[in-house]
Amino acid sequence: MVIKNEEILVVGGTGFIGYHLVNYLKKKKFNIVVAAAHSPKKKRIVKGVKYIKFDITKKKNFKKFKNFNFKHVVNLGGYVDHTNKKKTYYSHYHGAKNLSNFFLKKKIKSFIQMGSGGEYGNLRSPHKETDICRPIPTSTYSKAKFLATRYLLNLYEKKNFPCTVLRLYQTYGPKQDTNRFLPILITNCLTNSKFQTSNGKQFRDFIFINDLITIIYKCLKSFKARGQIINVGYGKPINIKKIIYKVMKICGGGKPEFGKIILRKEENIITYPDIRKLKSILSFKPKISFEKGIRTTINSYKN
Repeated sequence: MVIKNEEILVVGGTGFIGYHLVNYLKKKKFNIVVAAAHSPKKKRIVKGVKYIKFDITKKKNFKKFKNFNFKHVVNLGGYVDHTNKKKTYYSHYHGAKNLSNFFLKKKIKSFIQMGSGGEYGNLRSPHKETDICRPIPTSTYSKAKFLATRYLLNLYEKKNFPCTVLRLYQTYGPKQDTNRFLPILITNCLTNSKFQTSNGKQFRDFIFINDLITIIYKCLKSFKARGQIINVGYGKPINIKKIIYKVMKICGGGKPEFGKIILRKEENIITYPDIRKLKSILSFKPKISFEKGIRTTINSYKN
């Protein structure tokens, strides 16, 4: 599929993933419009990109798109603070519904929905895209993502809507906000500070931001990806306590207080995806090891 110089809408493009994606798409000669609830931070402004303040939960806002001819849509939008359950549910579920319904008759080539590994709920890992989650996930965020996935795939089956759902696991890399596990860990280790953590017995899957961006771009071009759920991760879980000690060693500091954060009852100890579908449909296997990715990330925080 030829996609050079085409117009693309990146919803939620002012965040961590959005910033890296927009930078990549600019190099690929896309005409980029970012729609987000908040203006980008100075460190995440990309020159030559049009930014629109936009709330995907309000249908009246969609009139802002009337003068554009989008061929692709990437939905990274949704409320970040998951403690606000109402805003989380409406932005991640109803926001996806509003977007897809608006573009249903617009003859777009692709609609990429950012899902979550949390959509599998308490199912045992490795998670496969064919796994059917019953009952649906308990957390508001995962439930909203799961319902959005179901809605989009229904549009594909009934109306051939060109959607792809990427079920994402833990993503990390430079310029990530310091409200996530790895940025919190790195900043505390670089300053040799005390920080509270769980007992560290969990195993989680981490994918470097560059690999994720390559996957999104491949989805834009792939007809085989339409109507598919595709797990996005490295495919090999890493023990959290080992990660903490690794980062401490690289940074030369850090004082973890293990066991201070209690795990939720419904939290899985081991969570990671089966990525065979990623390899078969997109012909892609994540290339950046955790060792290389974490060193690159730590160096970016030092700078």
